[in-house]
Formats: sequence, structure tokens, C-alpha cells
Amino acid sequence: MTQHALAAARRLAPRLAARAAEHDRDGSFPVEDFRDLREAGLFGLMVPTALGGMGATFAEYAAVATELARGNGATALVFNMHASVTGALGAVTEELAEALGVPDEALAARDRLLTAAAQGSWYAVAMSERGAGARLSQLSTVYEPADGGWHLKGSKTFCSGAGHADGYLVAARSAADQSVVSQFLVPAGDGLTVEPTWDSLGMRATSSHDLHLDVTVPADRLLGGVEGLALVVAQLMPHWLVASYAAVYVGVARAAVDAAAEHLNARNLAGLPAVRSRLGRADAAVAAAQLVVAEAARRVDEAPGDAETNRWVWRAKLLAGTTAADVAASVLEAAGTSATRRGHPLERLYRDARCGSLHPATSDVCADWLGVAALGGDPDRDGTVPRW
Repeated sequence: MTQHALAAARRLAPRLAARAAEHDRDGSFPVEDFRDLREAGLFGLMVPTALGGMGATFAEYAAVATELARGNGATALVFNMHASVTGALGAVTEELAEALGVPDEALAARDRLLTAAAQGSWYAVAMSERGAGARLSQLSTVYEPADGGWHLKGSKTFCSGAGHADGYLVAARSAADQSVVSQFLVPAGDGLTVEPTWDSLGMRATSSHDLHLDVTVPADRLLGGVEGLALVVAQLMPHWLVASYAAVYVGVARAAVDAAAEHLNARNLAGLPAVRSRLGRADAAVAAAQLVVAEAARRVDEAPGDAETNRWVWRAKLLAGTTAADVAASVLEAAGTSATRRGHPLERLYRDARCGSLHPATSDVCADWLGVAALGGDPDRDGTVPRW
């Protein structure tokens, strides 16, 4: 598979980079980028081959995401959301489905969604809410049975790709039992309203607007066909909720090093030892973060959900976010004031890189999780607030 996918990502990266400044400046969605991703077949990256996809592993996804982010981090970030939906769906094996009580009709519905992705549909994630962030247990969006399906009502924020995706993974709490959290794949269309609220420091081209829902969906849009699976899946597959971002920010950090090298050579600053030292340290830091992400991804593929695997997952997210921010700041300082002008690649990459630590789980949450684990506690349950 994936040599084709990785080659496609590397081929597309310069094209994405050429458009990045305009979309960042205008805060516009890179529609052309997603047309290119569709034509390259990358929406089927995580779809099993039996359903027409590429059947990529998590490690292979990470490699592709890193290359796309070297072109445009915003595009790679939205693609990450689609990959997390299709990757999580595709990872439900027959054994796991049986353990979770997933009925056959729900597996058939899942296969229809994955087949559509392989054919060019793409999905966004509508999880976060104002005041709750991405903590599933704190959501205010609710659902209830209605007309042979489900009615969902509520508002989401930071919905990357809002108004452009073909469907949205929506997390909601049962109106009958607030402790039950489920997920639905809601098709774009009537009942969904996008409120343009995204005008941010970085990742400006993700169109991460608010999404308001007052919609009824068919019964088979309840993912897994069983209510209450969202929190279970979050603990079984934290790599999609935590570490999938990590590969994107490693790519952003590497792009910053590349842009700095180009700038320094063009300005005849490469002869300064202090400048070279900054670039050398940045290169080493990015390489180290990439190795941690690769190790986490390898473990996810070999032992998903294992306690040590999950430790590496949280390490990867922490290191990728902090490394991207530190590296981008350092090489921007090495490049000098001229690189801070609006429109300069390093100025954009500096702002994009700063967002890595803010995505759930934030760097502080990751560090706390790892600290609890290092002290011998249960990091999923021993925090002062629910992780999810």
C-alpha cells in the first residue's frame, strides 16, 4: 500500500505548500488540497483493502501525515480527523466487535461508511464543545430515540473542515442517562448549521468553525450499534484521540527546519556558528520526536491498548507538541526579524507549531497522565478531572 500512499504524500506536499500562504492569510479552506487528496486515493488510507482502501497501519498513517504536514500543517490536521474516524472504524476486529456487543447490522453499516471513504467521501470530527473541550463526559449535546432513528441536538466547536466534509463524527450524551456517551456519523445536509467562528493564531486554514446540530439520523448512524461505546473506545484506542496529532506536528517542525535552512542560505547567514547551532539543535530535536512517534505507532500496531503502548502514545503527543513549538521559535529567532513578516513561511509555521500543545490532550494533560503513570497510579482514573 503504503509505498504508493507515502509517494503520493511526498508528491503532493510541495503543491500544498504553494497554496498554504494564501489560505493562511485569508483563513480560507484549502479545497484544492482535498481534491488532490481524493484523487490520490488517500481518503481510503485507513480503509481495509477488502473494502477498497489501502489498509494502512497506524505507523503508515503517521508517515503519510508527517509528509503532508511538511506541505501544509492545516491540511494535514484536517486529514488527521478523517483518518482518525476511518482508522478507528477499521480497527474494530470481529473479536473486538464481539467483546463490545456490536451487532452484525452495525458492522454492515460501518462497512458502508468505510467503502464510501475509499470512494472519496471524507469525515470530520465534531467532539469539542465550549466549556467542555474534548472531555466526552462533560458534553452538553444530547441524543434520544426518534422516528426509528436518533435525534441529536447541541453545538460543537473547533470542528475542523466544518461545511466541507461529507459527514461528521458527533459525540453526544443520552438524554435519558447522562452517563451514557455515544458517537454518530451524521451526514452533511439539513439539520446542520455552520457558524463561522474560526479566526485563530495558527492553523487558520482548517475552517474549525462551530457546528450546530438539530438533526434526526437513521438508526444505523449510531456507531457500533450500541449506546455508550464512546468512552470505552476512547480508552481502547487513545492513539486516535491523542497521538494521531503527533505525526502532524512532527511534520510542521520539520518544515520549519527546512524553511529556516532555505532562508539562512538565501540571506548568507549560514556562516554564523550561533545560527548553525540553532539549526543543528532543531534538527536533532525533530529527529528525536519523530523517533518517539514512530515507536508509539509501532507499538500501536503490535499491541494496541496495552499499558506500555498507551504510555508511548501520550509521550508522543507531549513531545511532538512541545518540540514543534520550541523548534519553530528557535529557528525563527535564528532567521531574524525579516522572517517575522506576514507571509513568510517561518512566520506561518511558528504560529501553526504553537497549536500542537493545545490540541487534546494538551501538553499539560499529557505530562500529568505520564506523571501519574510514573508514580505507579492509574493515569486514566487518578486525575483530578476525567481525562475524557
